This record gives sequence, C-alpha cells and structure tokens, in this order.
Amino acid sequence: MESIQNIKQRFKIIGNHFGLNRALEKALRVAGTDITVLVTGESGVGKENVPKIIHQFSARKHSKYIAVNCGAIPEGTIDSELFGHEKGAFTGATNARSGYFEVTDGGTIFLDEVGELPLTTQVRLLRVLENGEFIKVGSSKVQKTNVRIVCATNLNMQDAIKKGKFREDLFYRLSTVEISLPPLRERKEDITLLFRKFASDFAQKYKMPTLRLDQNSEKILNQYSWEGNIRQLKNVAEQMSVLEKERQVTPEVLKNYIPEINKNLPALIDQEKKDKSFSSEREILYKVLFDMKSDLNDLKKLTLELMENDNLSSLQKKNLDLINKIYGEKDKNADNSLEVITNKSDEIKANQEVEASDKYEYAETVVEEEPLSLIEKEVEMIKKALIRSNSKRKSAAKELGISERTLYRKIKQFNLNDE
Repeated sequence: MESIQNIKQRFKIIGNHFGLNRALEKALRVAGTDITVLVTGESGVGKENVPKIIHQFSARKHSKYIAVNCGAIPEGTIDSELFGHEKGAFTGATNARSGYFEVTDGGTIFLDEVGELPLTTQVRLLRVLENGEFIKVGSSKVQKTNVRIVCATNLNMQDAIKKGKFREDLFYRLSTVEISLPPLRERKEDITLLFRKFASDFAQKYKMPTLRLDQNSEKILNQYSWEGNIRQLKNVAEQMSVLEKERQVTPEVLKNYIPEINKNLPALIDQEKKDKSFSSEREILYKVLFDMKSDLNDLKKLTLELMENDNLSSLQKKNLDLINKIYGEKDKNADNSLEVITNKSDEIKANQEVEASDKYEYAETVVEEEPLSLIEKEVEMIKKALIRSNSKRKSAAKELGISERTLYRKIKQFNLNDE
C-alpha cells in the first residue's frame, strides 16, 4: 500500500496533524473497494482531495472521474444534469442529453455539497445506489450504470434529517464509510507550514520574493480561528504576496488583511489582576460570614447574661453598641428590639426554677427570631458603610475592605443608587 507521505507529495497535501493522517489512511483503505464514501468537514478544509485519492488508487482509475457541485446547479435542471433527458422533455430540450451517471459508467462520480440536493433528486439517487438504475427526464426506459459514488458535505446531516431536508435512508446509503477532515484551527502545527507553501507558490507565480513571517506573526496565525479554513489562509497569503512591498510579515501587516483578528484571538488576562478580582469577591464574602458568626455568638452571650443578671439597665448600657450593631443605629426597630429583650428578661426572672438546658434552648429561639440571609447581611453592611461615609464610595469601599470597583458593582446589583 502507498505510504501517507507519498500520497501527500503526489496530491500536494501539507500537514502532519493526526486527524489529517487518519483521513488519508481511511481513504487508501477503502479505495480498492466499491464502498460509497461520505467526506465531512467544514467548508475550505480540502474535502475535494479525498475522492481524487480514492479514484486514483481504485480499479476504476483508468475510467472517468467527474466532480459535480450539487449546490451550484439550479433545482430545475439538476435531474437533467445528473441523469440526462430526452428530446422535448421540457422547454428548451431540443436534443437528447446524456447525464453524468451515464457518461461516468465504470468510473467515479464525486457529488460535492450533496446535502443541497432537492428531495426529488434524492429519491432518484437512492435508486442508483440500491440497484444501479436510473431513468432519464422525459423517458420511461430504465438504464443501468456502474458508478462509484463519493459524496462530500459541510452540513450537519443529522440536523438536515430532523428538519426534513434530507432523506435518512439515503444518508445511511451514502455514509457506508465516513471520512472526516479536521478544521484548520485544530491543526495549529500545520498553519505555518501551509502559509509558507502558499507564499512560495505565489512568489513563483507572480515572480517576486517570498513572504517571511516573524515569530509574533506566526503566533497570531496559529491562534486565529480561520473560519474559512485552508481556503481563507490561501487567500490571505495571495493578497499579501501581491500587495505588500516589504516581504517581512509583521502583526501590523496581518491586521490589514484580517481585520477581525483581535476579536478572534484569545484574550490575554493579567494574572495578577485576575487573582485580585477573585480575591476581592472572596474577601467580602468571608467578611460577611465572619461578622455574622461573631454577631450571633455575641447575641447568644448577651441573651444568657440577661437571663442571669438582675441589673438590666447597666447591662443594656454595657451592650448598647452590640445592640445597635445588630438592630441598626438609626432603626426604630432597635428600641422595639430592646423592649422585647427587657420583657423576655422579666419573664425569665419570674421563672427562676427553669433548668439550664431550657435556658440554652430559649437562647436558640431568640436567635431564630431574627433570620438574616447572606445577601440581606451584605446589603445591610453596604448601606451602613455608605451612610457613615456620606455616600463617598471610596471611603465606604475602604471600610468594607473591598475595591471601589467591586462596591460599584454591588450597588448596581442591589439597586442601591437611589437609597
């Protein structure tokens, strides 16, 4: 069997990507059979090379090979092109005509963009695949043909089947063996090789020095997405070969031929800034959690002291800062909350015989009367910081221990601008 390297040289295929080598290997293996092959891949990846390889290494290599672009033939004439027509079959049919399946008898026919075939033509093609029969347009005579069919498409055939645009039975007939070619963006190690080959070819064609890539330009070419694949790369190389006076290709030169280059390249994020951003997010969450835990512990302690201490007024003054912190300095609920605590204390003193276990259970109940979610606590802290700093965000952010940018985002997130 012919080696992969010899195949590449013979058909001028550039690249060493595993997916490319695998596709060529499969093409060689099926070439000696009459199996129908479906070549898949994005537009511009070089699908047209596969059927040529299959034909050249098959027993049909001395017979005709015809490539038909199904997407380029109008729907009204494609049946005539493929299967032929009789004289007078339709307006303008002044003579009988042989179709591609008749002309290529004994050879290979390559149906490019097979997914674009009309449904009526798909039925005719299915009959050829099943028993090698076809009927010319305007005729009732069944004719036989012995043709090897290789197809190609850049469509997602399963989606086309679901939408009713392609027959499922025909798809399975065509895809007895499926050969998939990888897009250029997955063949990063081949991009520079291809560009240099194209640059060399165009330098000879237009009789001018060859383009040269610097290291930065190579990196940009390798990182670019190349939606048009090899065809797009070849087009860029040809344009630069003709239009550029300087033969050294720099990033500035590339931007003139690939305007969207900055949109498609991966964003380079300063790792230090990235770490800082994540760090500031974590800091405010940790601060809120620790403050909540501290407040809950202090509240438990205060409640237990109220239960055991007779001198309530001195205890209130002693823990006034804590009460204000929990219930808000300017919140009217602070007085109400203090009154609630006082009433509870009176009830406790009236029941001195309550056991210690009941005291702890009651303390937990007091805590549960003031449910605070993490978001509510965060909003409350931001509001207080803004009030204490007279709405100066820089000072408020410093007090909260976060960046001003993070504070601005939090204000916008919680709709605190108008408060």
